[in-house]
Amino acid sequence: RDDWEQAYTKGLDLLGFKYENRTEPFAGASGATHPVLAEAVTQFQAQSYKEMLPSGGPVKTAVLGTPTKETESQAQRVEDFMNYQIMDQMKEYEPEFDQMLFHLPLIGSAFKKVYYDANLKRPVSEFVPIDQFYVSYYATDLRNADRYTHLIYRSPVDMEKDIRSGVYDDVDLPEPNENNVTGFTHKLDNIIGMSPSSDNDPQYLLLEQHCYLDIEGTDESLPYIVTVIEQSRQVLSIRRNYKKDDKNQEKVSHFVHYRFVPGFSFYGFGLMHFLGNLTMTATAAMRSLVDAGQFANLPGGFKAKGV
Repeated sequence: RDDWEQAYTKGLDLLGFKYENRTEPFAGASGATHPVLAEAVTQFQAQSYKEMLPSGGPVKTAVLGTPTKETESQAQRVEDFMNYQIMDQMKEYEPEFDQMLFHLPLIGSAFKKVYYDANLKRPVSEFVPIDQFYVSYYATDLRNADRYTHLIYRSPVDMEKDIRSGVYDDVDLPEPNENNVTGFTHKLDNIIGMSPSSDNDPQYLLLEQHCYLDIEGTDESLPYIVTVIEQSRQVLSIRRNYKKDDKNQEKVSHFVHYRFVPGFSFYGFGLMHFLGNLTMTATAAMRSLVDAGQFANLPGGFKAKGV
């Protein structure tokens, strides 16, 4: 999907978050970008946040069947506890959900990963950027996908914690890589004016692959989660991805796929698709008007002898 990622990388310039010092068609030409795309994205983010994270909490419960005093009381307890867990215990939920609401309308697809963290001893719901999640070409949704891979960046300190807690096997780790960022992440860093420090912040790049394997000799492929180190191809863990008492052995999906507008394939359409051409046209018109006004007010000219 290299062409797909390059198209989004170029489309990030349409947000206008970084001013462009232009030398064409002349030095000092206007480099302003029309804010139609950025305004639409931030409006969606603000309105969605208000609707999906109200003051009382995002969880609402309902009683199936005929409600009784006991079932209504139980439903209220479940609602109160889950809202407390999400908004108080899960410190990452609110900021990462807010961040996801900015990526979703812009790109069209966004992912969240929900799992139990053995180090924190609690559930975790984290935002997964689009450049850190890869899915099989023929997949139409996550439920039917034969495989998908999550790119995980882990520092040496976090790797030591995961090995001590039993999340990963105790293997001889290679030296962490100094530069693992993708082109998409590099573009985002360039827009906000950041760059990774290769001297002090090396990272391990792990590939957490959710796939079907026949590793028990039953001639039947079952869902597993295999985590390997991208650099050395060492296997860190192999875990069953279905409930032990499930007779159908259906895989457990730890990812939630949000789509802004369903598109032609697995990925959704975003405002970059709908407003991209309009933003470029409005930007060109605005720059032409600014440049024309600049020349009209410029006290330029020359004096010739005898005039």
